[in-house]
Amino acid sequence: MKEVLFFEDIQHAKKSTTTCVSPRNFSIYFSVSGKNKTMTEKHSFGVTAVSCHAWNSSRSEIALSQNDSIVRIYKKSGNKFDETASLTEHGQQVTGIEWACKSNRIVTCGADRNAYVWEVVDGKWKPSLVILRINRAATTVRWSPLENKFAVGSSARVISVCYFDEENNWWVSKHIKKPIRSTITCLDWHPNNYLLAAGSSDFKARVFSAYVKEVEGKPAATPWGTKMPFQALMAEFSNGGGGWVHSVSFSPSGDKLAWVGHDSSVSVADAANGNKLSVVKGNFLPFIGITWVTENSMVAAGYDCCPKLFTQDNGGNVTFISDLDIPKEKEEGTISAMNRFKNLDKKASAKETSTDVRTLHQNTITQVTIHTGTKADCTKFSTSGVDGQVIIWDFKSLEKSISGLRIA
Repeated sequence: MKEVLFFEDIQHAKKSTTTCVSPRNFSIYFSVSGKNKTMTEKHSFGVTAVSCHAWNSSRSEIALSQNDSIVRIYKKSGNKFDETASLTEHGQQVTGIEWACKSNRIVTCGADRNAYVWEVVDGKWKPSLVILRINRAATTVRWSPLENKFAVGSSARVISVCYFDEENNWWVSKHIKKPIRSTITCLDWHPNNYLLAAGSSDFKARVFSAYVKEVEGKPAATPWGTKMPFQALMAEFSNGGGGWVHSVSFSPSGDKLAWVGHDSSVSVADAANGNKLSVVKGNFLPFIGITWVTENSMVAAGYDCCPKLFTQDNGGNVTFISDLDIPKEKEEGTISAMNRFKNLDKKASAKETSTDVRTLHQNTITQVTIHTGTKADCTKFSTSGVDGQVIIWDFKSLEKSISGLRIA
């Protein structure tokens, strides 16, 4: 059953001010609205794009890639982040980073067709070999919830599910191949540690079994299915549009799967309700990332430079709720006669127009991820962007600052 809903972008106007604490790199900016002074933390890492980032368990360190082959690790010191290490094993652009919170291991993948698992040995980060067995670029990587395996998507039209081989002291992989027909662009694990969602550039979102008998017991039945041999296709979805799938995310219960595509859509499939599919499209630009923040609410972000909140009601309908970055309305001032004629000549308009981006992110948002809490009860989430910024958003403060906003 498929239901497509169209909603217009709703703007809640509310005045706010922004105060800059420091103009230097790695500085923090606080967005202020009324009495609230902790709505966001804005960290600048220069002018180069932050293509991906990951936090450690205490959120005191961040690993990020600035659209190159190096993974840089920063540690928070007061109101700034200081670089403490550089991971330089990759030969081409790093495309994915995941920091395991329990084991404190970092897994990275890159366009050089390699992946590495990094561990701290004698105070330094050391890489472990991963046998991916792919002949095209690795595009994305995700640790499983129990951190006993991870999955790597690639342009080779396969997913490498990797686990540790103690006998040979390296990470080996099994391949999920059929019926994938194009590049794997995104991955996400089901909470049960067995199912894996994948989005690809063939416009499809799929759910596979990633059960590896070498490292885990047999899985229990779920709404997605009962029998789960490795690489079994549990579900396949298309929202009827023509957009690459940029990001997928399982809900906290694992019963729902949300994804965003390049056709500016947000789609949700509910396995507990007969795989009912709901799609919302609006007048926003395409999204790059999405994550659940409660069992019924999602945050998506991308080319609009602004994170947006969506919710799913009891009937399964997905609705756009609000932008989470509402800029201050600029007051119109007087304009001189000379500027009026200049505008008529250059812009065919007598009004003073501005091309400034008034959102906190000044360019495309490349990733959205949970910062504090879990998908079931997120209190803070972070975004990275092409503008070189990493911004931490506080939900409680956002609810206070945006009129009528409630996170369901």
